Amino acid sequence: MFILIPLAASFMTFVFVITLTLAIKNKRSSDMFYRMRRHAIIRKSVKPGEVEDVKTRALRFIKELAKPLVEKNFAQSIEERLNQAGIPLLGGEFIVLNLLTMTLAGFLTWFITLDSSLAGGVVILVPVAFWIVLIVLKARRLSSFTEQLGDCLITISNALRAGYSFQQTIEVISKEMEPPIGSEFAMINHEVVMGVPLEEALENANKRIGSSDFQLVVTAVLIQREVGGNLAQVLDNISYTIVERIRMRREIVALTSQGRMSAFVLLGLPFAAGFAMFTLNRNNFMLIFEDPMGQMAVAAGIIMEIIGYFVIMKIVDVEV
Repeated sequence: MFILIPLAASFMTFVFVITLTLAIKNKRSSDMFYRMRRHAIIRKSVKPGEVEDVKTRALRFIKELAKPLVEKNFAQSIEERLNQAGIPLLGGEFIVLNLLTMTLAGFLTWFITLDSSLAGGVVILVPVAFWIVLIVLKARRLSSFTEQLGDCLITISNALRAGYSFQQTIEVISKEMEPPIGSEFAMINHEVVMGVPLEEALENANKRIGSSDFQLVVTAVLIQREVGGNLAQVLDNISYTIVERIRMRREIVALTSQGRMSAFVLLGLPFAAGFAMFTLNRNNFMLIFEDPMGQMAVAAGIIMEIIGYFVIMKIVDVEV
């Protein structure tokens, strides 16, 4: 039970950093200073007599530490994933947050347990946890965007029939629809207002979102602007296709739910059984970890558990 204390402390540190990051998401996602700050064109200034709060100072501190990393290729690659996940951070800031959390979690673990090996393990687990959170948020945001895309296309086609231009429909979507699709169209509209060509703004959004359905929409719009045609009718057809694909995905999810539940049970049951044995008969259970053969068996079991989980998830993951 003593090992649970540093793990709990590390988990609380990780949750605190993630909460601090996401708490400012809505405010900064539409902040023009945030969008321009990586180019050092506009800077916010503190009014005379105004005192910065702790959160503002922390964000400014992270920003200063991240300056040397912002233009690095690996930081920009991470930044693309952050944009797809809807996290309002630059790649360098994400790396700095990782390093700060690793340092704090490792220090707390070592301070509580005085075990350098355990502290090293926690330091390794922190970036893994950050990356898992990033992947989950990216998948969730992409799913939400796809769910909204059908209604969005219907709104655009109706607005075009009513006499709106395509750029005006983008502004309507940015104001009328909820995030993530509303915020993405707001960014498209902001780029166009700032002088970016509409075609380039759509391409940037397509790269930022990473949705195959939205790529189809962007391709149709770009072709229509080159050769002409009835864009409203084209968007109606695309909307019907997207809605049908969503319906098929839901049916597949329902049909494969038993397989996914089997994967979760397969992954969690051994740990639940181990925790029960540890609680009921701790001395006998710890013999497994003290004997070399027991340690090898535990390691082999964990590896087989992970392999089985990914095999099951690969079977039930049907692409539409």
